[in-house]
Amino acid sequence: MNIVLTTLNAKYIHTNLALRCLKAAAQPEFNPTIVEYTIKDPSFNIVSDLYQYKPDVIGFSCYIWNIEETIRVIRMLRAVAPDIKIVLGGPEVSYDVHEWLRRVEEIDYIVMGEGELSFKKLLQHFHGEIPLEEVPGICYLQDGHVKIHAQPAKIDLRELPSPFRFEEDRPHLGKRIQYIETSRGCPFSCQFCLSSIEVGVRYFNREKIKDDIRYLMANGAKTIKFVDRTFNISRSYAMEMFQFLIDEHVTGVVFQFEITADIMRPEVIQFLNDNAPKGLFRFEIGVQSTNDLTNELVKRRQNFEKLKRTVTMVKEGGKIDQHLDLIAGLPEEDYNSFRQTFNDVFAMRPEELQLGFLKLLRGTGLRIEAKKYGYTYVDVAPYEIFANNVLTFDEIIRIKHAEDVLEKYWNDHRMDNTIEYLVTQGFETPFDFFQNFGTYWEEKGWSRIGHQLEDLFKRLEEFLATQKHINLPVVRSLMQLDYLSKQQFQPRKLWWHERVSQSDQKAIFTMLKDNPSLAGDEFAQMNVTEKEFYKHSLLVPFAIDYHEFTNGEIVAKDGVLLTYFRNGSTPIFATLQLESV
Repeated sequence: MNIVLTTLNAKYIHTNLALRCLKAAAQPEFNPTIVEYTIKDPSFNIVSDLYQYKPDVIGFSCYIWNIEETIRVIRMLRAVAPDIKIVLGGPEVSYDVHEWLRRVEEIDYIVMGEGELSFKKLLQHFHGEIPLEEVPGICYLQDGHVKIHAQPAKIDLRELPSPFRFEEDRPHLGKRIQYIETSRGCPFSCQFCLSSIEVGVRYFNREKIKDDIRYLMANGAKTIKFVDRTFNISRSYAMEMFQFLIDEHVTGVVFQFEITADIMRPEVIQFLNDNAPKGLFRFEIGVQSTNDLTNELVKRRQNFEKLKRTVTMVKEGGKIDQHLDLIAGLPEEDYNSFRQTFNDVFAMRPEELQLGFLKLLRGTGLRIEAKKYGYTYVDVAPYEIFANNVLTFDEIIRIKHAEDVLEKYWNDHRMDNTIEYLVTQGFETPFDFFQNFGTYWEEKGWSRIGHQLEDLFKRLEEFLATQKHINLPVVRSLMQLDYLSKQQFQPRKLWWHERVSQSDQKAIFTMLKDNPSLAGDEFAQMNVTEKEFYKHSLLVPFAIDYHEFTNGEIVAKDGVLLTYFRNGSTPIFATLQLESV
């Protein structure tokens, strides 16, 4: 029996852990072939490729990001290979199975929930070993009626085989994100999340997990992401794993976790600050909202002051990057409340802030109670909302504008000094900057065209020129610093037009030749020749004092910025006064 397990990942760098768990559980009696695609691949190409495997059974792993593309593939596949048994599984099809079976008649079976046992039993049925009635956790159509088999008992995760030891995966471990789970289930009941449906938390065998991590590192894995819903729910377990990863990590490997920040004890953070190598760990923290009523309505227990303590303490440690999540559109969080949530969280200056929008996922409490809160939403995946009783579609569109420039100008960290100045001194609140700039960006039509790095600077400058309260020369100087600080060589084309005349350049070189310490001790020690100076230096008009800037102060002062570029290192900066030339 020829079995293929497949999915459409969101990106090429992603790896589907579920397929590997199913394959490992099916062995040794069955040996499925895993084939992965992306949602960008043409459906015809996917079908053509799958067809050439000549499968008797094909299983699709289904999620909100791939279900519609998967359905197109299934329908085309059924047309060219009508005898293939088509089986679906995954969180997107485990709920509302009646609708899926009736909507997509090409589906033979849906495996609901945890699939290792059910899928293997189904394969045994296909192989003629057991009757269909003995296959648990599946559903299908029989004589026009939906038949649902009871779920099996929860699997003892400690007994499951490793999903990481397939020889065909080894060449790709360093090229893709590797996902690993050390537990299943979530102790919380957030009504917008599918994890709230499974009660309790179960753990895999710790020593097996450690061996898997050793194997992944030894075979070139660079990014290992833990998919546990709350990695630190057990403090002793988290501490044991943190210690193991610190002790045995391989240089260049990054571990990523989803943590619940408000339950993390200060002594745990201090341990990480004291012992973790910089860059080894990365935390994802779901804040979602700081509105107490909203959190109560979605059954989300969260102590924001403790969360803030954790995030602040981690940031001060300087070892771990943090990615914080917000959700716009939760119950009773109107536009002004979300603005406050955004500002509350941005005040902590996370390395990344993801501004997401509520999706009414199948099986969640919020989808069941959608009418109660006046939700209107797209009834195809990913089920994103249009509006609710306190947030209009117009306001959601405006928040989306803010999200667009937040991603480009904060999360990508192209101009941190500029953005810090604007959100603290240029606009009333950080949200107002991102919102106003985002709306301007949309009005100019920039969201429909591409951009290069220089365009981001020019477009920000164009927007700021429309804001009467902005000290544009100061902001432009900060933008120039942000731009030049990331260059190792003198840029061939600058995004600004102001230049220092050739006569002033010559006078500045003469001045520095006589007194190089005017550009700082580091510059003076380099003994720069005239040829090197003209080859590696850039001189531009400048509106702030760089020395004061390095002390954390923005002081307006006209002069010239000297940038001396060094291959393999950051440039040397100094400000010089034209009147001294």
